[in-house]
Amino acid sequence: MTRDEIRALDVFSGLTDAGADRVAACAAELEVPAGQVLALQGDTGSGMFVLLEGTVIVELRSGQVELGPGEPVGELSLLAPGASRVARVRAKTPVRCLGLGREDFLALLEDEPALARALLRTLAGRFAGMLSA
Repeated sequence: MTRDEIRALDVFSGLTDAGADRVAACAAELEVPAGQVLALQGDTGSGMFVLLEGTVIVELRSGQVELGPGEPVGELSLLAPGASRVARVRAKTPVRCLGLGREDFLALLEDEPALARALLRTLAGRFAGMLSA
């Protein structure tokens, strides 16, 4: 993906040129068929995904949440040291996504405060939605 394509994703929109170039260099584009599991509850988080096309179902103990293009998935277990995945994530439709490994994600987070702010907005919105449901 190009720098501009990466910045078109909300979570990466505030990255510096160097940050966008790092994502382009280290992120892998993945295609996942409908029904395939991207993350299992209880597993150690090895990376995060940003959905480019398609939808996933996040299966929590309290219910299910559907996420679509532009949404990050799997970031929570990377933000809390020693934390494991809190949900199972399954592709509802065929999915195309960017995968970013743990070490690359954590290094990027250290150098790019805009990424931290974007993730905080995303997480706060999700928690607020769960609390008001």
